[in-house]
Amino acid sequence: MAAFILLTMAASVLVTLTVADRFIAIESSGTAGAASADSSVRNDGLTAKELLKLNTVLSLIESKYFREVDRTKVLDGAVNGMMEALGDPYSVYMQKEVARHFSESIEGSFTGIGAGVQLKDGKITVESAIKGSPAERAGVLPNDVLLKVNGESLSGVSLNDAVSKIRGPKGTKVKLVIERAGHSQPLQLTIVRDDIDYETVYAHLRDDGVGVIEIRQFSLNTGDRFAEELAKLEQQHMKALVIDVRGNPGGVLPIVVSVAQPFVPKGEPIVQVEDKTGHREKTLSLGTGKSYPVAVLMNKGSASASEVLAGALKEEAHAVLVGEKSFGKGTVQVSYDKALADGSLVKMTIAKWLTPLGNWVHEKGLTPDVEVLPPDYYTVARLDKTKTLAPDTIDDNTKSLQIMLSGLGYKTDRKDGYYSKVTEQSVEAFQKKAGLPVTGFTDKSTAEKLEQQLVQKIRDEATDTQLQKAVSVLKQKLGTSK
Repeated sequence: MAAFILLTMAASVLVTLTVADRFIAIESSGTAGAASADSSVRNDGLTAKELLKLNTVLSLIESKYFREVDRTKVLDGAVNGMMEALGDPYSVYMQKEVARHFSESIEGSFTGIGAGVQLKDGKITVESAIKGSPAERAGVLPNDVLLKVNGESLSGVSLNDAVSKIRGPKGTKVKLVIERAGHSQPLQLTIVRDDIDYETVYAHLRDDGVGVIEIRQFSLNTGDRFAEELAKLEQQHMKALVIDVRGNPGGVLPIVVSVAQPFVPKGEPIVQVEDKTGHREKTLSLGTGKSYPVAVLMNKGSASASEVLAGALKEEAHAVLVGEKSFGKGTVQVSYDKALADGSLVKMTIAKWLTPLGNWVHEKGLTPDVEVLPPDYYTVARLDKTKTLAPDTIDDNTKSLQIMLSGLGYKTDRKDGYYSKVTEQSVEAFQKKAGLPVTGFTDKSTAEKLEQQLVQKIRDEATDTQLQKAVSVLKQKLGTSK
C-alpha cells in the first residue's frame, strides 16, 4: 500500500533516463552536446530486396486479407514489431497520442494514474508508481503484472494498446486486475485517474536541523526546484541533508546531473555513459562539494536517474545510502520524434550508464549501506470492498486485513488469510474505536476507515522507520544524539 498514497502509462517513460527529441552526448567537460535526432539516424535504409519484401506483404494484406484493414494500423504494427524484436523493454514505438503523453510526463505535467509500465516477457509490467499518485495510493507496486483493464484481457496486447486502455479523463475510474508474486489470487484495484502533480520537489527542515528534500521524479523543472529548496535549507543553517528518492522512477539525464553537481567536487565524475563500442564519456562535476553529511533514502522503486544520483553521491560525495536495494535500471534512452515526422516517436536504448567508479547497476540495483526494510503494511494490497470478510473463512483480502490491523497496533495471531477469532476481536476493537457498528465483519465502511487510518500513519514522518534511520545515521556523523 506503499501505499494508497496518479499510470500515465506513458509507455515505460519515467523509469528511463530519457532525453526527449535529441541525442545528448555527455562530454568530459560536464556539458551536454546535443545533435538532432535526424542527424543521428543512419541513412542506410532498406535494401531493394528488403523493401520488396515489406511492400509485397503490405500489398498481400490490402488485396487478399478477408477484411478491410487500416493501413496506418498495419504500418504501426510493423514498426512495433521491429522495436519488439530488440528484446529490450525500454526500446519502444509510441503512436501519436501516446507520444504526446510521454512528452507531457517529461515536462512534469500530465493526467493518468501515475505509474510507468514496460512490456517484459510479453506481459505489461509495472516499473514504478510515482509517489503521491493514484497508482501508489491504490497499492500498485514495481513488477506487478497487469492482467486486465476494465474487464479486457491484456494478454497479447501491445504496449501502445495497453496504454490507450488504461488512460482516460480525469475523475474517471479504471479497474485493474493485477498478478503479484506471493499472492495466490489476482488482485483487483479500482483507481480514479487524476492530474499528476507537476511539483516534483518537496523540502522541509526538521526541528533537529536535518533537512529533507524529496524528489518524486526528474522532470524538466526538477533541477531548478531542487536548487531553490537546497538554497533555502542552507540559509536556515541546515546541519545535514536527507535526499529522498523512494518511489522515484527516474527521468531526464541532464537534470539528475544538475542535482548531483553541487555535492560532487569539481573535476570528479558524476556519471559515465558507454556506447556499444565500449567508448565511455564522463560527465565531470563543476560543483564544490558540501561540508555537511548527506544520506540518500531509496527503495526498490528508486530507478534509473534516482540510481545515478545515489551512485554519484555515494562514490564521490561520501553520502550514505539508506533503505532498500534500488530497482536496477542502467540504460540510457533517446526519443526520436522529428525523424518520424507524424507525431509518433521511437524511444530507443542507445547506451548504458555507469557510476563514477564504473559500476553497472542494471538488473542488480544499488545496495544500501544501511538496510532498512519497510514495514509490511507499506506494501500491503488494498482490500476488495465489493465483498464483506467474515470469520472462519480464508481469503487473500483477510491477509491484507491482518497486516493492516497489526500496522495500526491491534492484536493479530496470524497473517495467512484465515479469519481467526483474534482477527474478529481486533476488527471489533477497531470498529468500536472508529465509531462504526461493532460486528466483527469487515464490510466496506470498515475497510475504508481502516485504510484511511493506515494512510495517515504511513504519511506520518514520526513513524517512517526508513527516514528515521537516515536521520539517525546523519546525527551519528554529526556526533550528536540519535
